[in-house]
Amino acid sequence: MTKPAIMPPLLLPVLFFAAAIVAGSMLLHSSLAVRGAGLSWTDALFTATSATCVTGLVVVDTGSRFSTFGQAVILALIQAGGLGIMTFTSLAFYLRHHRISLVDRVAVGQMLLHDPSFHLGRFLTRIVLWTVTIEAVGALTLHLLAPQEFTGFNAVFHAVSAFCNAGFSLYQDSLVRFRGDLGVNLVVILLIVLGGIGFSVLNELGEILAIWGRRCRSQGRLPAATPGALPSTFETQAGRAPRLSWYAGLVLRTSGWLILLGWLGILLADFVGFQRPVPDSEAILASLFQSVTCRTAGFNTLPIGQMTTVSLAIMILLMFIGGAPGSCAGGVKVTTGRALAGFVMAQLRGRDQVVVGRIAIDRESVNRALILVFLAGTIVFSATLLLTISEGGDIPHPQARGLFLDLLFEAVSAFGTVGLSTGITASLSAFGKWVLIVLMFVGRLGPLVFLGAVQGLHREEFFRWPEEPALIG
Repeated sequence: MTKPAIMPPLLLPVLFFAAAIVAGSMLLHSSLAVRGAGLSWTDALFTATSATCVTGLVVVDTGSRFSTFGQAVILALIQAGGLGIMTFTSLAFYLRHHRISLVDRVAVGQMLLHDPSFHLGRFLTRIVLWTVTIEAVGALTLHLLAPQEFTGFNAVFHAVSAFCNAGFSLYQDSLVRFRGDLGVNLVVILLIVLGGIGFSVLNELGEILAIWGRRCRSQGRLPAATPGALPSTFETQAGRAPRLSWYAGLVLRTSGWLILLGWLGILLADFVGFQRPVPDSEAILASLFQSVTCRTAGFNTLPIGQMTTVSLAIMILLMFIGGAPGSCAGGVKVTTGRALAGFVMAQLRGRDQVVVGRIAIDRESVNRALILVFLAGTIVFSATLLLTISEGGDIPHPQARGLFLDLLFEAVSAFGTVGLSTGITASLSAFGKWVLIVLMFVGRLGPLVFLGAVQGLHREEFFRWPEEPALIG
């Protein structure tokens, strides 16, 4: 007789994220964590939520307001949030009991890997190894490129913050001072991209690199698959070049197109035709950096509050889409955006299936994408409305021009766990900060909980309702 589950598996990440936030708030509120006057409970909770949800919105300057202990607490919260408290919990459960229930296994798989049939222990171990290796190499590279600015702890802090897509910086101007530094920009961009494409894609890339390495060492002869390796969906047969799976290709191609289109859009909107005191090389690099970072990373090399309205609108769209499923990034995810784009194209062409590349996305996934975007849009609109009421509801429109865009930008940044801001975060009222706290928490965990709840509510119907045409448009 099996013992009944104490709580639904999808409730575990909510509880552990909440526990981490509460613990972090208490530590950040202590006198050991701050310099000067103490931090209010609201500001401590806001900072802990922003770090755990790898958002990056700040109400006080991280580098000057927090002590080394406080910065270490923020770093630990970022790392925990980036990997996912659920990952740590599942790993601890696995190591203790050496097995995990099918329900928990599938729940973890839906969050971290598009295919839930995988070996949990090996996969979680690979997550930790990938994360530690990438962050260590990133920190070392930053230190070698700029040893004066990126000292030991400073380099580690920014490398972890970049890979986890958190956007926390120990510099008051984020990374504006490095706007023209090609090396630092490229390292941070690479860390952000690797942290935002998802662990399953990273695993496939690692497998392909290992295959190529073995082929080079054996002069083109491919040995047998490594025992215990994760199931691979890319080509590994002898004589064939290794090829990414359809899912990994979908993530990489969609991410690449979003980065490219965002890069060109920001460059045209903010620099072409404008007399800005920025060299052309810096303008090109800064536009690329902002296109990458607003996909939920939160760093900036341009003053966001001084960018054009067109650039802010482009960034809002990119922040809302976010990164890949099972990654450190937030948003509704690139696969959702690609599914919706494919759905629209299929409808315009009169095609019944949503075809992406050589595969059609199943109808259930398309339906989930539609519902997810609708709910996400509703949440963002509701939060923006609340912020508009609390931050300027009694101000006549002629005196509040531009405020709505700032608040919408802030709301999307919080929901997408991005961390970019036009500069109004610290000046928000206590109610406005609490709205963002809830928004960051929902944005980080909402899609996972929502998708699990929708699957739990599915009920097969053995009848059809009568249909009537409705006037649309």
